[in-house]
Amino acid sequence: MKKTHKLTMTAMLIAIGTISSNLVSIPIGFTRVFPVQHFLNVLSAVLLGPYYAVAQALCVSLIRNLMGTGSIFAFPGSMVGALLASLLFLKTRKIYLAFLGEVIGTGILGALLCYPIATLILGQKATLFGFIPLFIFSSFAGALLGFVILTIFIRKNVVMMGESKAKIMKIK
Repeated sequence: MKKTHKLTMTAMLIAIGTISSNLVSIPIGFTRVFPVQHFLNVLSAVLLGPYYAVAQALCVSLIRNLMGTGSIFAFPGSMVGALLASLLFLKTRKIYLAFLGEVIGTGILGALLCYPIATLILGQKATLFGFIPLFIFSSFAGALLGFVILTIFIRKNVVMMGESKAKIMKIK
């Protein structure tokens, strides 16, 4: 896929993430659960690669925070998940590993990174493993949707998995 196509697709995913954050984010405690972000992370990890996946996660998190529909915890959660999902997919070319990378990256690693943010920056009392159940639930739901959609697209030949990159086929 050409660089222009990747940039355009990244911008479209950022727009989807930004618009849907008004509709789908669920406030729980001092966090906001946003499964659409994890869906977008799996899509961008498989279709675009690590740089674009992390950039997409960063931009959606930043815009959501500026709009007041996100929290500071969106940054470590979404970016670590997008990075791990894309690196696992890049290494193996298996979509289920992108799914697992998103769930582990966001649900466990991203959640653990939120603990110092909550205690040191925000001054909130939190337990070290307190974010994990919320983050795993959100990332599992969104990443599963991404896995299912990509699997259907591949079976219907909308997206073809090449030896080096995923390619989007033109629908006639």
